[in-house]
Amino acid sequence: MKARISEIFDSIQGEGIYLGEKQIFVRFFGCNLSCSFCDTKINRFREYEPQQLLDQIKSYRGKYHSLSFTGGEPLLQKDFLKEFLKLASGQGYKNYLETNGTLSGELEYVIDYLDIIAMDLKLPSSTGMFSLWGMHRRFLKIASRKETFLKAIISHSTNEEDIKEALALIKDINKNTVLVLQPNSYEDQKLLQEKLEKFKDICTRETIAACIIPQIHKKLGMR
Repeated sequence: MKARISEIFDSIQGEGIYLGEKQIFVRFFGCNLSCSFCDTKINRFREYEPQQLLDQIKSYRGKYHSLSFTGGEPLLQKDFLKEFLKLASGQGYKNYLETNGTLSGELEYVIDYLDIIAMDLKLPSSTGMFSLWGMHRRFLKIASRKETFLKAIISHSTNEEDIKEALALIKDINKNTVLVLQPNSYEDQKLLQEKLEKFKDICTRETIAACIIPQIHKKLGMR
């Protein structure tokens, strides 16, 4: 059993509520979506067997908060991921999954070996793609069995209707989930600020915990 892995590296987590935590990142090759704001253009990979990947990870010395499985979309390689998560858990690692939140069946297959799920909400007005609400709904129901928080990219094109739809979904499935409003790094941050604050106010009125967190690792020039 092998997986296509684009890169393995250690750095700090630059997004979401675990901002600043030191992690080992495993970036999986391949994605099932094509978001307009995608900042990860992957054109290379190396194949790893589960034990090979574990040996590489164990070569990193020091104290790490968790292993971050990112992409691409890690759940596209669910068989390998499940096998590796078992190995990593057995070695005392905490498993942190970064996912686009669309592959609910694949999540069900591996969730027993996950500790934290950073789930994207792909707002149609931000992504330039079709609606994924049904897929997100099914995914969040399963993800809520573990510690989960949500991230939504906010662009100049993001509309209020999508924010309200996201909040309705959260209130229906897991009202305690934190929503991270993440400004699109490719757009003017000053122009986005007013929109971000407006959306956060909407979240507050709807009693959903929300915070504005940019991609700090990019501002610091880190991976």
